[in-house]
Amino acid sequence: MTAGLKTVIYPVKDLTRAKALFSALLEVEPYADEPYYVGFKDAGQDVGLDPNGHAKGMTGPVPYWHVSDIRARLAALVDAGAELMQDVQDVGGGRLIAFVKDADGNLVGLLQDPAS
Repeated sequence: MTAGLKTVIYPVKDLTRAKALFSALLEVEPYADEPYYVGFKDAGQDVGLDPNGHAKGMTGPVPYWHVSDIRARLAALVDAGAELMQDVQDVGGGRLIAFVKDADGNLVGLLQDPAS
């Protein structure tokens, strides 16, 4: 079961320019501002900028489905024919992420918060 789409991560080449663009769009300052990730919260959504995203295989924005058991959902997606692009990774504070590519080339992300 999922808790829905609450997070979108954009791969970016120029983090400074992307941060300026999303600050202007969302009219909020980032809650996380690191060389490896910039994150915004707006209207119940988490919008992230990943300067390493292209190197990980991200070809565009990746929507992340919030799930309670990331390993089980990831295994189910792979069993259903998805290609593993990023295995489960702790990105800090116990937050786990992973993503796959479906048969049409779409990227599907999974995110599990530590409270799940």
